[in-house]
Amino acid sequence: MARIIPLSEGSFTVDATKKFIPFDAGKDTMQQRNHGSLLVEIQPFLVITDRDYILLDTGLGFRNTDGVLQLHQHLIDHGVNPMEITKVLMSHLHKDHSGGVSTLDPVTHQRSLTFPQATYYVNKQEMAYAIEQDGKSYHAEDVTLLQQRDNVVFIDGNGTIDDYIHYELTGGHCPYHQVFLIDDGEDKVFFGGDVAPQISQMKSRFIAKYDYDGKRSMELRQQFLERGTAEGWTFLYYHDTKMPFGKF
Repeated sequence: MARIIPLSEGSFTVDATKKFIPFDAGKDTMQQRNHGSLLVEIQPFLVITDRDYILLDTGLGFRNTDGVLQLHQHLIDHGVNPMEITKVLMSHLHKDHSGGVSTLDPVTHQRSLTFPQATYYVNKQEMAYAIEQDGKSYHAEDVTLLQQRDNVVFIDGNGTIDDYIHYELTGGHCPYHQVFLIDDGEDKVFFGGDVAPQISQMKSRFIAKYDYDGKRSMELRQQFLERGTAEGWTFLYYHDTKMPFGKF
């Protein structure tokens, strides 16, 4: 049985500036935020199988008040040493998904990969695109190190990792977005990244303005919903403020 642990960094609002502003439902209201702001969770996942400790995307890379990476602290709180992570699967490299790929040491100012013992799996074209499009959505400084380390595997198109993790190039949200289906023989766990980020989006047909190809994303959500319902997938929702994961 696969074990799923959501590693939420919290709720945030984001608008056209692409700045992620923390949102506390107890005291903040959407009316106080800029027009057109979206409320999103930033929620990487740990999936533990018989063979691996798999991290799906890496969040914003924020540190807590003690200076510890939130992502590391969450893992430790769940009894997992961050050095135990064996695979890091990246759906894409927008900064809210890849901010925790690497970290800058506050003392030495040296940058290192956040999970040095893990193998990172990144789409080859997405890597090039992230560097080229450095700016609002991409933060090249966080991800450039991936090109310089030998524990990074650049993948292309569709394929399978270690006979049980299937990846599919989807596009939609950004040109080289990819999704993952972890099938350990007992469970099928699906991570749709920003093509399937919230349960409400799975249930409604709409074209999102913030997608590179909104029509493609809408069609993909429909396809994944049908496939996942038929095959009993557990969907992981990276941006859902209420429902981290679930089945249809």
